[in-house]
Amino acid sequence: MAWGAISVVLGFAGLAVLAVCSFKVYLGVRRLARELERTRRRLAPQHSALRDELRDLQETRAAQEPDDGVRSS
Repeated sequence: MAWGAISVVLGFAGLAVLAVCSFKVYLGVRRLARELERTRRRLAPQHSALRDELRDLQETRAAQEPDDGVRSS
């Protein structure tokens, strides 16, 4: 009978350890999400500027007429 009680107590202790670890992981994920959002906000102006520059380069490239290449006679 004592073995049954000990196994139940050890099972609850194991669940408690898993609950504590899960809570720590949850807090870590929340912290990481906040850090990613903060970084995303800091990089947004640079990202927008690079996107605009790329669009301008693509428009300039599309506006140029393609060369026929070198023709030999």
